[in-house]
Amino acid sequence: SLFGTDGIRGVPGTPPLDDATLFATGHALGAYLHRRHSVARALIGMDTRESGPHIAAVLAAGLAKAGASVAFAGVITTPGVACLVRQNDFEAGVVISASHNPFQDNGVKLFSHAGMKFPDATEEALETDILALREKIKSPVSAPLLVANESLDAEYLTYLRGRVISGAKLDGLRIVLDCANGAAYKLGPELFRSLGAEVIAIGVSPDGRNINAGCGSLHLEALRESVLAQRATLGVAFDGDADRALFACPDGQIVNGDGVMLAAARFLTSRNQLKGARVVGTSMSNLGLERVLARENITLARADVGDRYVLEEMLRSGSVLGGEQSGHIIFLDDSPAGDGLLTAVKIASLVSLHGGLAELIAGLKDYPQIIVNVKVRSKPPLDSLPEVSRALTDAQSALGESGRIVLRYSGTEPLARVMVEAEHDSDVQRFSKSLADALRASIGA
Repeated sequence: SLFGTDGIRGVPGTPPLDDATLFATGHALGAYLHRRHSVARALIGMDTRESGPHIAAVLAAGLAKAGASVAFAGVITTPGVACLVRQNDFEAGVVISASHNPFQDNGVKLFSHAGMKFPDATEEALETDILALREKIKSPVSAPLLVANESLDAEYLTYLRGRVISGAKLDGLRIVLDCANGAAYKLGPELFRSLGAEVIAIGVSPDGRNINAGCGSLHLEALRESVLAQRATLGVAFDGDADRALFACPDGQIVNGDGVMLAAARFLTSRNQLKGARVVGTSMSNLGLERVLARENITLARADVGDRYVLEEMLRSGSVLGGEQSGHIIFLDDSPAGDGLLTAVKIASLVSLHGGLAELIAGLKDYPQIIVNVKVRSKPPLDSLPEVSRALTDAQSALGESGRIVLRYSGTEPLARVMVEAEHDSDVQRFSKSLADALRASIGA
C-alpha cells in the first residue's frame, strides 16, 4: 500500500507523504539498517520541488530517532545518490523526488549500499514496520534544518568525468542541455563544460514549482528548437531527477531510449564488450529495435516495465546493457543505476568518436506505436475482466506476428496503460481504441 514500482509517491502533506508516515519511514529504515550494521549511515538527496526540504528533514528526524546518522547532499540527481552511496560508507540512500511528475507530487526512493533499489521483499518488510510505527506517532514531528555537504557534488562529477569513453574528446562539441528545472540544473552544465563542450543550457532556473513544466524529457519542443537555432551537435533532455535522458540530432530528430540502446549495443559489439550479444529492454521496447538488433545477431530480452526489473534481468542473464524507451539506460559495467548524465556522457563520447547520432542509429525503423492511459477506480487482474479479455483476444488474432499489445497497470498512478504496436497505423488506432473503451467500461474512474 506504500511502495510502488518507484518508491513511495503521493501529494506532500497527505498520506503517504504526511509527516507521521515520513517520520515512520525514516525510523523504520534506520532500525532496519541498525539490525544489519554496527554503524548506520544514510545519505539523503532531493530534486528541486518546494516540498523537498521539509520531507528531507522529517525523514532525517526519523532516521536519527532510530540511531542512524544522516548526510545531506541537497539538490542532486537520483543516480547521484545511488553513486555516492555505492562509493562511500553509507548503508542506504534516500532520494526525495517524483521524477517526471509535476511539482505537486513528490516521492521517496530507497537505495541499498550497492546503489540499487531495495528488493521487493525488503520494501514489504519495511512497509509493515512503517505502518505499525505510524500508529504510534501522535504529536507534530520536530524536524531539524539540514545543511547540504557540497563536496558530494564534486565527488559525483569526478565519477562522471571518468566515464568518458577512451579516445573521445568533447572539446568543441556544441551541446544543448534541457535540465527540466530539476536536479541536473547545476550538475549537467558544470559536467559538460568541464569536459570542454560548449553548453547551451535551458531549464536551469528552478523555482520549486516549475520542475518538468513544459521542459525536460516529457516536453521536447524547446530542446528541438534550441538545437536547430544553435546549430548544435547534440541535444539532451533530462527529467526532473535526471535518471533518464533523451536526445536530439542536429536536424531536430528525437532519439529515445531504443535508439540509445542501439547505438550503445553497436559500440559495445565493436569492442567485443556486449556480453552474451544481448540487450535487455522491456515489454514497451519497440518491435523495430528488436528487428534491427536481430539483423546484427543481437538478442533483445524483454523485462517488465520498470528499471528495477530491467536490472534484475540484466543481473540474472549477465547482460551489461539495458533500458527503457523513456531514456532510462543502465550501463552495468559503470553503474547499476540508470543515470541520465552518465548516458549523456556515453552518447556524447560516441558522437565524438563516430559522428552524428543519426548515423549511429541508422537502420532503426520504429513501428507505429501508441500508449493510451485510462484512469481506473481499481486494479483487479486484467484477465478477470471479460470485456477486456475479449477485446484483447480479437486484437491479437488480427495482428498476429505483425504487432504487439501490452496491457498493464501503472505502478505509481491509478492508471491502466494500453500499448499497441503494429506495421500499420490504422491498426494501432483501431485496437488501442477498442481496448481503452473496454477498460473504461469495466473499471474506468
